[in-house]
Amino acid sequence: MKTNPHFYPVILAGGRGTRFWPLSRKRRAKQLLALDGKHTMIQQTVARLAPMAAPSRFWIITNDDLRPAILRQLPKLHPKRIIAEPAGRNTAPAIGLAAFLLLRHDPEAVLGLFPSDHVIADPAQYRATLAKGIEIASAGENIVVLGIRPSRPETGYGYIEAGAHDHDGSLRVRRFTEKPDLGVARQFLDAGNYFWNSGMFLWRADTLANALREHLPNTAPLLEKIAAAYGTRKFAETFRKLYPKCENISIDYAVLEPRSAKGEAQSRIFCLPSDFGWNDLGSWTALHEHHVAKAKRGGGSLVPTSGRFTLNAQNNYVHVLDKFVALLGVSNLVIVETEDALLITTLDQSQDVGKVVKHLDEKKLHKLV
Repeated sequence: MKTNPHFYPVILAGGRGTRFWPLSRKRRAKQLLALDGKHTMIQQTVARLAPMAAPSRFWIITNDDLRPAILRQLPKLHPKRIIAEPAGRNTAPAIGLAAFLLLRHDPEAVLGLFPSDHVIADPAQYRATLAKGIEIASAGENIVVLGIRPSRPETGYGYIEAGAHDHDGSLRVRRFTEKPDLGVARQFLDAGNYFWNSGMFLWRADTLANALREHLPNTAPLLEKIAAAYGTRKFAETFRKLYPKCENISIDYAVLEPRSAKGEAQSRIFCLPSDFGWNDLGSWTALHEHHVAKAKRGGGSLVPTSGRFTLNAQNNYVHVLDKFVALLGVSNLVIVETEDALLITTLDQSQDVGKVVKHLDEKKLHKLV
């Protein structure tokens, strides 16, 4: 595969993954877990992108709690390019900082934004799609988003409404819609021109920097000052002082929505319809469904137990280590055990697991989070 020497993967790895409690913790978040094989989610993310960029071109934005583990899991990456935010400020400041850093390093940089915890079933098709997106992004002030063809009326994802065809298979973006209710999601599915927002974007560093200057005029100068201090003795102090002053806002709200409001002919936002087997594994239920689908494809089951006996039990997700598990007459349960906690819920309620973490935080039970 022909690679672009100015392509830089930027991986966002600062989330806590609270919906995967009790396995996911503050210092062992979802992206550091091996939920889909022997390698962790962030290791798989880097491995998928490795054929497209040398280790020196990877940047990871995380936090102080997770950085030590990421350094251990990704020893080939440059330590100084694994950056820990002094305060969580959502995706716009994180990716914006990367843009200003790369702009100083390589004026022709094309930046790819990637979550650290997604599953991709077909890495070759994934890279082919990215290569096309990088070509579009590098051609001008274009923003490229990878859109996933919806297979069901999903209410847990944001949607992209696509318009006219453009750029060798890409589609002009009309608007972005946050998580809809079920009725609207069904309308989107039936319409045929809506795609799930994968959270993966491509743009030149100068395109993103200019967009932030336009749409976040108070935050962009702070990020520029932090980037200017990178590599100096004042970087850590400047980072700690200025970054918490940045707006706490996602890149979707900060740039994509106001940019798309200009109209599909003016926004220069393009959607690449993608079919590479994407799953964001947003909950225990999503992970269970992923394992079921993988088993049907011949991939086997990856749910760890020491052994199992079932009688009149079906559609359960059990994550128990070093114990024999007997399931009798139960269905649609999620059971997850760790050394210090036990989660029992239903597949329908697993989206609410984050509320447990919120409760533990409020009760200051820090050892459990």
